[in-house]
Amino acid sequence: MAIKKIAVLTTGGDAPGMNAAIRAVVRYALSNKLEVMGVVRGWWGLINEELRLLDHRSVSGIISQGGTILKTGRCPEFKTEEAQQRAFDTVKKFNIDALVVIGGNGSFAAANSFCTKYKIPCVGIPASIDNDINGIDFTIGTDTAVNTALDAIDKIRDTSTSMERIFVVEVMGRDSGFIALMVALAGGCEDVIIPERKTDIVEICHDIVEGNLRGKLSWIIVVAEGAGKAVDICKEITEITGLETRPLVVGHIQRGGSPTAVSRDLALNLGKAAVDVLLKGETNKAVGFSCGKNITVDFDAAVQKKELKVDKMYNLIKILT
Repeated sequence: MAIKKIAVLTTGGDAPGMNAAIRAVVRYALSNKLEVMGVVRGWWGLINEELRLLDHRSVSGIISQGGTILKTGRCPEFKTEEAQQRAFDTVKKFNIDALVVIGGNGSFAAANSFCTKYKIPCVGIPASIDNDINGIDFTIGTDTAVNTALDAIDKIRDTSTSMERIFVVEVMGRDSGFIALMVALAGGCEDVIIPERKTDIVEICHDIVEGNLRGKLSWIIVVAEGAGKAVDICKEITEITGLETRPLVVGHIQRGGSPTAVSRDLALNLGKAAVDVLLKGETNKAVGFSCGKNITVDFDAAVQKKELKVDKMYNLIKILT
């Protein structure tokens, strides 16, 4: 079947660079004589027929904007048979031939299930600050989120040193310690707590006390939100060491802001690649970048747990402390 009209949607958590990806999909598709519909609010919009036609001007001026002009959100309803049928009815009603789904691990799992069931051609563009898509190097938004968290750590380093305090900085990463590892290394932090590695708070406190005796009076520990809460860890450290410890939660600002050049370039390249994949007749694949070239990864493989090389990076953090 020749593809004449595609629909693009952003689902799950937002990531800087989603707008750049939308822009690339729309303008490259139009250059190939395709019509493009934008689905508002992800799967919810597909269920409830909230779509609009996108043209060249619709995506003007958005390349530097964070977030997504199409809005996004979680949609638990999409797991139900009734909701999926309504979404499919929308696809038929608007004569949509294929879907481009911009999102992360959960988004691709939902797309794989839905599009396999209803035989709808679909391609995924990986956009997630957690870098959680298996088989590719980086997802759209990861570089921006890491730099946002790093900026916070650089600033807290100033007051940590001046006030001679211990800080525990909580960054995003419910299931992945990627952001925490990256900013702990780049920020010159003393330790990192992540879901992928068992942490011994007593051992951390021993290092802090030992450092304190040597004259090291400031300390920054990064924790991924899925491995613990900064407030709780601070209490434990203070109780064990008797030293003043302060929490800092970087929070959702990691999802926002103007995307870096790395996030934009990746989004623009993958937006084009997604349209090319559909035009070649391929489906149920995620586009990505690995080892210096564009690749595709089957959805079944893309949603598998991505292995994070923890030990090598953690050991380097400790050596350089």
